[in-house]
Amino acid sequence: MADLYTHHRVMCAPRRWQAVADAFKTGNADRLAAEGGVLYGVWRSQIGTPRDELNVITAWPTGTATDTAKATALLSEGVADVRSVESVSMTPTLRPERIDPPQRQGNFAFRWFETPTKHWPEFLDLCAGAWPGFESSYDSQVIGLWQTDNLPGGGHQDDTVRSLLLTRRPDLAMWERSKIPANPEEEEVRRKLSRRYDLCEWTMVYTTTLLTAKDREDTARWT
Repeated sequence: MADLYTHHRVMCAPRRWQAVADAFKTGNADRLAAEGGVLYGVWRSQIGTPRDELNVITAWPTGTATDTAKATALLSEGVADVRSVESVSMTPTLRPERIDPPQRQGNFAFRWFETPTKHWPEFLDLCAGAWPGFESSYDSQVIGLWQTDNLPGGGHQDDTVRSLLLTRRPDLAMWERSKIPANPEEEEVRRKLSRRYDLCEWTMVYTTTLLTAKDREDTARWT
């Protein structure tokens, strides 16, 4: 049985996102762990989402669908400044191979896709082929590619694979740099990554920084 991950879109009271994140990282994470879950990460808005929205991922080794509801309840329990939580169950595809929460600060991009089922094998092949060059060229990491039950804002069509790709770059400058190939090797990486956009029916992306980072805190005023 595969590990179960859950993406939580957490809307906080105005200007209370930091207080909510702190509560998640302390007592709520402990309660989650006591039930067998893992607080995989908490991210704050950088570009493309509301200031008071947090992205949170929890994980359950060999979990089941009922653990998604459990994670949502444990995550928000006793946190008065949580206005709402939208949760999506996810199963890993090519990555992550194990529950190993990211620890380095950086520019984290959440990219959501809806891809026709007939194109999904090619989509996965393109990812597998491009990721090594992407990571070596741009000092970046692919954290995970998960298949999801549904998507925020997507068309929810039949015969469609819904997925979340989470990547880390060192900073926003590298985000821009990774879009502009500087040599033939990078052009081939970009060709493979761009081909995925031709295969999907719908996609969206926003960037964040990691509030559960172990190396350094992000103190920039993004919003």
